[in-house]
Formats: sequence, C-alpha cells, structure tokens
Amino acid sequence: MVLLVDVGNSNIVFGFANEKEIVDTFRFKSLTDITTDEYYLLIKTMLDKYNVEDVIISSVVPVITSALKKLFNKYLKKEPLIIGPGVKTGIELKCDDPKTVGADMICDCAGAMKYFNEAIIIDLGTATKYIYAKNNKFLGCSIAPGVSISMKALVNNAALLPQFELITPKKVLSTNTINCLQSGVLFGASSQVDGMIDKILDELDNKDVPVLATGGLSKVIIPLCNHKIMQVDNLTLYGLLDIYYKNK
Repeated sequence: MVLLVDVGNSNIVFGFANEKEIVDTFRFKSLTDITTDEYYLLIKTMLDKYNVEDVIISSVVPVITSALKKLFNKYLKKEPLIIGPGVKTGIELKCDDPKTVGADMICDCAGAMKYFNEAIIIDLGTATKYIYAKNNKFLGCSIAPGVSISMKALVNNAALLPQFELITPKKVLSTNTINCLQSGVLFGASSQVDGMIDKILDELDNKDVPVLATGGLSKVIIPLCNHKIMQVDNLTLYGLLDIYYKNK
C-alpha cells in the first residue's frame, strides 16, 4: 500500500492507495506546533490499519514536511518521496519561476491530465486556485482567498456578526443574520467561480475547455454554480499517486 500525504495550510489529507485506486482517506488539521512524536500518536491508529510499503508527500508547509519526514523515518523506517526539484512529475511548468509553483498545484495538474488533455482546475482549499493546464503543461493560475478564510475574516472583524456553519440557505435574500451570512459566503463564492471561469475562457478564446473542481468545499460550492463543472474527489491525491509511479 502506498501512503499519499497532501499537506495543506488548513488540513493534511492521508490517502492509502493500491496500484489502481485510493482505497481510504483520512483528514487531520495541519498543526505546526506539535512534535514528530505527537504527530505519530495522532495518526498511529490510521497507520496501523494498513501495511505501508512506501510514502510520497506533497506539501506547502515546510515545518510539517520536516516533522512527517522524521516520523516516517523513525516509526515506519521509510524515506518518503517529497515533491520538489529532481522529482519527475510529468508536468512542465511554463511560468516565470517554476520554484514558486506549489506542489499541490502540480499534483492537481497531474490528476487532471488523467481525464483531459486540457482543463481548468478549481481547487477550493485554504486558497481558491484557478489553474489552467494543457498537454501536461502548467500554463497559468489565479489565486483568491479561500471560502473559509473569507468567512473567518468577516466574523473576526465585525463585532456583532456571529460564528456560523457553511450550510446553503434556501434563498439568496434571507431575513435572519445567519442565513444572510451563509448566502453571502456560499452564493458569493459560487458567483466568483462562475465569473472566473468566464474570464479565463474569454482569455483562452475557447469556450469548450473542460472544468474540474476539487478541494474540501467543492461539494458545497460547485452545485451552486451555473457552469458545467466536474467535481473530482481527491484529485490532488490521484495526481500524487501518478507522480509516485513516474518515479518508481
């Protein structure tokens, strides 16, 4: 079993995969203030469930990368493959500075290219990323504040606004504060997605580019969009799995 690890700023997603597919996933909060041993205690039950033969990591949080590398060295006696310079990804980075492209975006592209030769990829995570890839090339991206970040910023900076859950209200125009907040955040996010797709398609001068979406909030946001969007669970992990086999 291959252990796939996607370290984001908000969450770490662990995926267990055989040669063809991901058979199980676990999600934990990204914690930067605990030790390697504390991380091991946190995920030990999960690790004990499967026979881990190899590990690959995609990370945008260096301090967690270091902690997990030490964990796998110490407790599993495995040297993880970490996405970075020297790793064959199958994705050519056509940008000003390839070193600045996040490992998660590279994995998104690798995953999307398994479905289409050309695609717009929307990753709804800590940041909302709009990625364009074609013929195994990363060709550009737009990055906006993520839905959860926007929600927290609003509540934390407005004294009278309460905390609320991200549940879709029945109407856009509501008559109570909670539903008004939910409407603004969720319908507002879906409108941003639709609007950004329109602008990207205009820039590409091609209206037929497939659109894929992934990320923790994609199941909530994408059903509210007007565009036809293919929601793909664990796209980043599938890209990571593809990269693993390119290096083995």
